[in-house]
Amino acid sequence: MNSDAARLVAALTARGWTLGVAESLTGGALTAEIVSVAGASATLLGGVVAYATPVKTTLLKVDAAILAEHGPVHADVAAQMATGVRTAVRVDGRIADVGISTTGIAGPDSPDGQPVGTVHIGVATPDGVHTRAFRFEGDRASVRAQSVSAAITAALDAVGE
Repeated sequence: MNSDAARLVAALTARGWTLGVAESLTGGALTAEIVSVAGASATLLGGVVAYATPVKTTLLKVDAAILAEHGPVHADVAAQMATGVRTAVRVDGRIADVGISTTGIAGPDSPDGQPVGTVHIGVATPDGVHTRAFRFEGDRASVRAQSVSAAITAALDAVGE
């Protein structure tokens, strides 16, 4: 278990905040890391793996024009995924307080010419939406693992931990 994931669950639970996770390149690994924390059910509402680009539009409401112009690996896409998942996992009409997203290129090849290891993380909170861009080194598994860690760190920073 990731101690940062435990810190994130504790911080969100202490605030009474709920969480939704939208993943592309991490394919569910971020949600799994959060679920590995005992007590995650107090905060985590759900996760969406929007691996295929069209699912980012249909389920997470990412603007199709942004996807057409920039492709799925872009800061604006990460921001819209983080915002969109808050609504996608709503319960009884209440959206999640926090949304976290991952989008990037894990490799071994790049479909759109951006370097393998290019990753964008989005975090949406009641205070706004923030993104971070990364260029991770290593093989596919390493890029995905680094992305999970970076997303948890970004979320911790966004909630003031």
